[in-house]
Amino acid sequence: MKKVGNHNSNSRKMFLSLAMMLAFSFSSFAQDAAPAAPTEAAPAAATAGGDPVKGKALFNSNCAACHKLDAKSTGPALRGVADKHDAEWLYKWIHNSSDMIKSGDAAAVKLFEENNKAVMTSFPQLSNEDIDNIIAYTSEPKAEPAAGAATGAATPPGTDVSGGNSNNMILGVLALVLVVLVVMLFMVNNVLRKVAKANGIEVAAKAESTPIWKAFVKNQFLVLVSCIFLLLASGYFVYGYFMQVGVDQDYAPIQPIHYSHKIHAGDNEINCKYCHSAARVSKNAGIPSLNVCMNCHKNISEVAETTATPEYSKAFYDAQIQKLYDAVGWDKTTQSYTGKTQPVKWVRIHNLPDFVYFNHSQHVTVGGIECQTCHGPVETYEIQKQFAPLTMGWCIDCHRKTDVKMEGNGYYTKIHEELSKKYGVDKLTEAQMGGLECGKCHY
Repeated sequence: MKKVGNHNSNSRKMFLSLAMMLAFSFSSFAQDAAPAAPTEAAPAAATAGGDPVKGKALFNSNCAACHKLDAKSTGPALRGVADKHDAEWLYKWIHNSSDMIKSGDAAAVKLFEENNKAVMTSFPQLSNEDIDNIIAYTSEPKAEPAAGAATGAATPPGTDVSGGNSNNMILGVLALVLVVLVVMLFMVNNVLRKVAKANGIEVAAKAESTPIWKAFVKNQFLVLVSCIFLLLASGYFVYGYFMQVGVDQDYAPIQPIHYSHKIHAGDNEINCKYCHSAARVSKNAGIPSLNVCMNCHKNISEVAETTATPEYSKAFYDAQIQKLYDAVGWDKTTQSYTGKTQPVKWVRIHNLPDFVYFNHSQHVTVGGIECQTCHGPVETYEIQKQFAPLTMGWCIDCHRKTDVKMEGNGYYTKIHEELSKKYGVDKLTEAQMGGLECGKCHY
């Protein structure tokens, strides 16, 4: 028998190479995926003369409205205040600062002048022990951010730095394995052909067959059915496309100042109508003026460390507050307005056609509809978006399903009595009260 080459040796070499490559790749992946050993946080430095833990609670409840630890607010920064004044002086100042200023105390008058003559609230209810605790808290050294946290803060939003290298390694190995398998199939086919030729075995030639497209063209029934199907499908998709013109559901534009409804309406539970007060009495909900923002942000120049997320760092949120200050002309250092303002060009999200009439006060005040019904769970939105399609069909469907709140609403008393007799029901929907009439929503 004629020799056709030592193909078994070649196969062994290929399988051995493949096994070594897979072993190397999985060991590399295991090293990349191994979790880093957890590091223990450094214990807080103990401060003599008071309890910093109790002092933090007292500081947040009594002092945080006007003071920060490391930045000037309405009052001066308080970190290290024990190094500037002795304890007895601080007791008197906190108990009644006005008396010290009137008495002509040099340090008290100087502090009063340096802070725009803002009068500090007196705290006679705080004991000396309470003040010692607050001083202990303000005497703690400033915590430096960990290296990992700093790296995360500098990472742009949306960047994945956790497993990029290991994923690329796995994809590269899989691609290489596929290439090796294809090469091996070609080699096996070549070896089998040589073996067949050496043994005098003829390989049967492929029988010629009619191409499928030619067979399809010859069958007139299939051609007719296919044409009808394509026409119907095209009409369906064209109709769907045109029906979506002007529908901007999930539209979420980038605003000039990043405003997080999740932080304000969610975490801090600020009522929607505090900022959008016009929704209760007007057709439009209105865009809150920046003065409304400054009601809180005059004393909130930075966010808490816990506010930061993997997508948005603390530095990012602090920069947005600074944009607000630049827009209204507020100098947080001197706690005063500079008079230099900049317009904020907000991007409108909800925009009904001009021929559609919608009144916020009619729905919010009279109808008692919650904001989330039309605007979705805004308290969970980091970036505000259009929740509902706001189409005519969507509004009509709501009018057909929503029962009008009659209880305690004198506006509907008479009309409810007449319509409930007409329809024989106890509850009336908006549709039964004329909510489907064209003139209700169209001029």
